[in-house]
Amino acid sequence: MKEHGPRSTSPLQPPPFHTFHPEAQGITSNIGILKSTILPSLSLYSSLSIATFVAAKKTDRVELKDWLWPSSQVLNAWWSAVGRDMYQNKVTFSTAWGKLSWTEKLLIGSVTVWGVRLFARIARRSLTRGKDDSRYEACKKDPGFWRTALFKVFLPEAAILSIISLPFTLPFNLSGSTVSLGAKSLNTIRAFGVGLFSAGFALEVMSDTQLELHREERTDLCRHGVWSLVRHPNYLGDTLVHISFAVLNLANSFNPVILLGPLANYLFLRCVGGDKQTEASQEERYQATDAEKLTQLREWQREKNSFWPSFKDLINPWALAIYSCGFMGAFAEEVVRTRYHLS
Repeated sequence: MKEHGPRSTSPLQPPPFHTFHPEAQGITSNIGILKSTILPSLSLYSSLSIATFVAAKKTDRVELKDWLWPSSQVLNAWWSAVGRDMYQNKVTFSTAWGKLSWTEKLLIGSVTVWGVRLFARIARRSLTRGKDDSRYEACKKDPGFWRTALFKVFLPEAAILSIISLPFTLPFNLSGSTVSLGAKSLNTIRAFGVGLFSAGFALEVMSDTQLELHREERTDLCRHGVWSLVRHPNYLGDTLVHISFAVLNLANSFNPVILLGPLANYLFLRCVGGDKQTEASQEERYQATDAEKLTQLREWQREKNSFWPSFKDLINPWALAIYSCGFMGAFAEEVVRTRYHLS
């Protein structure tokens, strides 16, 4: 792999994650990670969450926090990788970008593609609908919702985001342990990370597109396409994407704390704002307004897993299509890296 010289030795700028020094073992402690990465992220996300809360309360649209979810992660990733170096060391964007390794550029690029796509989809859906998501309409019926929403809804998500972002903020703030593997092994790990991202991203895009097309043509539940794999393929795709961010770190240097990122994202999707909340909202609405959809939902719950596909669904033609997207992504990365001698 190509060796890079260290970035600035300014006391405000710690060494990059791909430059390992023996003393880094002492620096990369829990306290160091808290001060260098988690607290700055929490400060950024909290500030943005407070501003979003003010706008949400004024417009009576809780879903504005959903706009913030992907956009703030992309912003934090770019600040960590490039912005901080530009600000602290007074360098140009091209200089700061040029200091990044190929794996770091893949990581930032992947976060950006995922976040921009998700933001565009959320914003378009919100503007088209013209009112709050049904899940939030139900929440707003609680007496005094807006008096406590900042502390019960908006700021807790800022704290969760600080942990989810670790795979693309921590690597640029503290040195991790260099992975002592040969170039071939590192290339394989990188290809796996890119393949996993490609598969997860494709699953997200397919699930959102198929759901939108279904709703334009029919009024029943969408249970075809990738929705025949699991009941929430969009959340599964998002989970695979965030796992890929952690895997990409293995191809350069790695700190085990990074694993908290995809774990926090998974727990959030399973226990807080994902499939559980979505289906609870669906059952409540269908019970009151659409008995046929309620029957379909309960049948679907008996037939398909909520999040992880069953063994038989792993050989579903749509699962094979997702695998193909993963292989194509890994192959494309290999071609580009080999052609341009990137490392």
